[in-house]
Amino acid sequence: MIDWTDRHCRFLHRQLSKSALLYTEMVVADAIIHGPRERLLSYSPQEHPVALQLGGSDPAKLAEAVRIAADYGYDEINLNVGCPSDRVQSGTFGACLMRDPAHVADLVSAMKRVSHMPVTVKCRIGVDDQEPTEVLPDFLTRVIGAGADAVWIHARKAWLQGLSPKENREIPPLDYDLVYAMKRENPDVFLGINGGIADLEQAANHLAHMDGVMLGRAAYHNTGILAGVDAFLAGDKSAGVATAEFDWLALRDTMADYAAELIGRGGRLHHVTRHMVGLFQGFAGARRFRQILSTDATRPGAGPEVIAAAFAVVDIDGGPRAQPEEKKLAG
Repeated sequence: MIDWTDRHCRFLHRQLSKSALLYTEMVVADAIIHGPRERLLSYSPQEHPVALQLGGSDPAKLAEAVRIAADYGYDEINLNVGCPSDRVQSGTFGACLMRDPAHVADLVSAMKRVSHMPVTVKCRIGVDDQEPTEVLPDFLTRVIGAGADAVWIHARKAWLQGLSPKENREIPPLDYDLVYAMKRENPDVFLGINGGIADLEQAANHLAHMDGVMLGRAAYHNTGILAGVDAFLAGDKSAGVATAEFDWLALRDTMADYAAELIGRGGRLHHVTRHMVGLFQGFAGARRFRQILSTDATRPGAGPEVIAAAFAVVDIDGGPRAQPEEKKLAG
């Protein structure tokens, strides 16, 4: 989710759900140590609970990054051992580390020694020609033994050569049963599942087996599903889609005020609205809503009035429809 779940995205997501744990983009330990740490680590207090996702392969550097991050008050520190992008491969971290579970355990130990926050790991079930049924149990044993407070498992292999990051999210087959088996073998450790989960109905099915469910691009492209998360977590398993009952006008006003403040500090409206285009999937007017945010919000001098204009074209009271807007218009 690099370049996606920035602080503006997370602020939006927090308005939709007060309960969900939000994750930052993956930030490389070197960048925190040597780069603009205030820009990389600062966030709105409203984002809590929020986890900082780190990338790296040097125990000392990761420990130093954790020490620095401690002053920012994150609720969790997460080590990414699942990202297959070229950027992380060139740095020998991310999913590459699945090849060396003993080293990952050393990384977790180093982070735990300096952290007062929970330290968690996000991983794949294996990489390349590894056999997941052999690799994953050993990996979990090592990182849990090193002190990992939780492990989030993307239920796909990562192919580090031959597949793009996008293809790595779609082509390797999902093996949910293997991840479920890992939970049965580790009943006292928080294990969450990720990968191919499109909505809250599917999340409910996974929660019958796992401690947690992570939504990534599904929650970004169809952002409105987050409006059902709090009711879902409270026990309403029918809260699977954005509904007209959510206070969309309060969201409009909050995001307009947030955008105005950002613009006043030298930011641009598009920095906020680019994360909002997936809000009204299935609502009448959603296509025009997306058009306004994708065009008008990018123009020089665009202000928060664009957000109001975009919301005005959506039939909020009608709620989401059973069929996509394009099909209904064609009919």
